[in-house]
Amino acid sequence: MMAEPAAALGVPLRLLAEAEGVSAAQVIVDQLVGDHTDLDDLRAVTAGAHVVTFDHEHVPTEHLHALEGDGVAVRPGPGALVHAQDKGVMRERLAALGVPCPRNAIVASVDDVEAFGLPCVLKTTRGGYDGKGVWFVRSVDDVAEPLRVAHEKGVRLLAEELVDFRRELSALVARSPSGQAAAYPVVASTQVDGICLEVVAPAPDLDPELAAQAQQVALTIAGELDVTGVLAVEMFETTDGRILVNELAMRPHNTGHWTQDGAVTSQFENHLRAVLDLPLGSPAARAPWTVMVNILGGPAEQSGQVGRLYDGYPHAMARDPHLRVHLYGKDLRPGRKVGHVNAYGDDLDDCLERARHAAAWFRGDLGNESE
Repeated sequence: MMAEPAAALGVPLRLLAEAEGVSAAQVIVDQLVGDHTDLDDLRAVTAGAHVVTFDHEHVPTEHLHALEGDGVAVRPGPGALVHAQDKGVMRERLAALGVPCPRNAIVASVDDVEAFGLPCVLKTTRGGYDGKGVWFVRSVDDVAEPLRVAHEKGVRLLAEELVDFRRELSALVARSPSGQAAAYPVVASTQVDGICLEVVAPAPDLDPELAAQAQQVALTIAGELDVTGVLAVEMFETTDGRILVNELAMRPHNTGHWTQDGAVTSQFENHLRAVLDLPLGSPAARAPWTVMVNILGGPAEQSGQVGRLYDGYPHAMARDPHLRVHLYGKDLRPGRKVGHVNAYGDDLDDCLERARHAAAWFRGDLGNESE
């Protein structure tokens, strides 16, 4: 998704692809198939590159330091990115900055978890995403599995309080090496089984002061951690009217996909501009409301049938000429994000209905309807 604005700006991209034919490899010609955990592969793909950036946080921190030692411009740098790679490091740093967070502690035994207090949430400090590496534990019997996984993976285990929250918010900002920053409207996201299902921009009925506080928290984190590029700060809006930082992502993020069609400058273009230290584009919304709904892989019997997704185009486009559809070229697997739709307009309920209907149609849930 960064390839489109890169082409418009005349910026060539080179890709380290994990396999032949993966999504990004379908649109970026200059590519090397390799392993993001292999330093030799990283050095090969970054040779001669002006800037290196990422679409996930899983490149080993020590390898990023090695690239910097080679003179490669790594953005965001490893000193910043480690806060998105390691939840324990992130919690320690945010606490030092006075950023509001859920109560938390590193735990290494059942006794530690009991001392922290049950029920709680346990998370591996590294490697988890989309609900992986996260457990809701309500009794001592639930603790064994997270401890085993953390031990096998050689990572620490973080305990966090169960937050009584109204909804989840995301504050997205972009920041350049020169310090220029841009803040997008704060959005509300809906998560199902740890996977983002839909995003509404801006977050409906969010108190303006709380929205401004969320943006300021994101800008403060970006500045204090010296983030370059897009930073997504996922937050809880508590039932008593506070915000608490949940997690950080230092890359274009699912909660910012609405910006492709709903903002003056998409998160992908602003990430590109930021890592190249170009002036940032406006993050302002183009319409009063934009709704993004993810298209998830359907039943197991449809797995691998990527072509079936394209059967959704005639109905979705004819029903809603203003709808914007983005498919990723991924094989279908149950629950896998294989695309998203954006609907924008003046009426929130209308945008929600249009986006949800289209996503359900592509998934196959409404394939037997005639309209």
